[in-house]
Amino acid sequence: MDELYTFVYRGILTDASLDKVGRRERSFFGSEEAERTKAALSFDLLDVDRLAQAEKMAVIYTAIHAFENSVRQFVSKTMAEFYDDDWWEEVPERIREKAAKRMLDDAKFRWHGSRGGSDIEYSDFGDLSEIIDNKWDVFRDVLEDRAWAKSTLRILNRSRNSIMHGNVLAPQDIERIGMNIKDWMRQAGSYQATQASN
Repeated sequence: MDELYTFVYRGILTDASLDKVGRRERSFFGSEEAERTKAALSFDLLDVDRLAQAEKMAVIYTAIHAFENSVRQFVSKTMAEFYDDDWWEEVPERIREKAAKRMLDDAKFRWHGSRGGSDIEYSDFGDLSEIIDNKWDVFRDVLEDRAWAKSTLRILNRSRNSIMHGNVLAPQDIERIGMNIKDWMRQAGSYQATQASN
């Protein structure tokens, strides 16, 4: 009995320790929440075939969405490591101006949720590639190959934009997305994971 008590108590202490250091909990989108969301969006009024196509594309968009935001975080953390808190001032002026304009636009329409809390959240996916290219010295040690990095993000941005505008991707495009995400995560993923834990 003492061994069982010790085992359970150690588990509780481990849980408490993980929570103290900021353990990341995984969030889930369950079937009940999905059904409530579908009802709120009037799914029952939409064409069944178009919904089926959209649901297939939604899986792909989910991967691209997660990838885009991991690249956004990678850019933010890498730039902050190099330039400290003022890193946004090192971003090309065109991108900073566009983000500032979007932030002002958000402030006008307070009834709608904002894009986020930081400047980079108001930038486009394509802007991330431009920041990396413009500040290559900052990213060189992790990404190694400038042309590859630009090409990978450009290809993924093209597929992202296609899905965002209601298009259906061909099977070879879907495979290419997966291959490019996998290659990027192999190159930069371990660095990104290290940064996320800091």
